[in-house]
Formats: sequence, structure tokens, C-alpha cells
Amino acid sequence: MDWQFLFATFEARIGRQTFWIGHIVLAVVSLIIHGLIAVLFGYESSAGAGLSTVVALVLLYPSIAVGVKRLHDRDKSGWWLLLLIVPVIGIIWYIVEAGCLRGTVGQNRFGPDPLAA
Repeated sequence: MDWQFLFATFEARIGRQTFWIGHIVLAVVSLIIHGLIAVLFGYESSAGAGLSTVVALVLLYPSIAVGVKRLHDRDKSGWWLLLLIVPVIGIIWYIVEAGCLRGTVGQNRFGPDPLAA
């Protein structure tokens, strides 16, 4: 698996398995780093809170990249990720749309079918 492609670009398409692997890797990395910050700085310190915010913002970019590529597989623009702003409905939509539904079979406007490769 090309990790740089998965986490650093917004072009092309990825399948459901790659989508879930990407988000699980990001969640584990986030938990480990936030756990280390909590151990080193404590739960209530402003330095720990500031560092946690920086980590969350840094991990936001690869998370968006994974989501955009998965929506491309569903033949949707990455701008659909803005639905995540809507409380509850947004996350339910995202899990169903990106995590559960099959992508477009064959070529679409975002590239070839990742399962055909």
C-alpha cells in the first residue's frame, strides 16, 4: 500500500477496504499521540491542550484525503465531506456512503476502478 498516495493526495479513487484501513490507522495514531501527550503534560495543562489541538489539525489533512478519494470512488465530489458539519446525520451519511456502499463499477470521472487494478 502506498501510504503517501493514501494520506497526501486528493486525486484518484480508493475502495472500501482501503478507506477503513486508512481511518483505522489514523485513529490509532491519534490515540497513541494523544495518550502520550496526556501522560507527559497531564489532562488539564494548557500545553497538553495546545499540543493536542495541533495534532488533531495535522491529522485532519490525511483524514480528508482518505474521505475525498473514497467519495471519488462513489462518483461524488470531495465537497460532499462538508455534510460532516451537520450533527449526527452527517456522520451517519458518511459511514453509509463512504464505508458501506460499493463504488462506481468501471471508470468514472475521477479515474479507473480501484478494484479492477
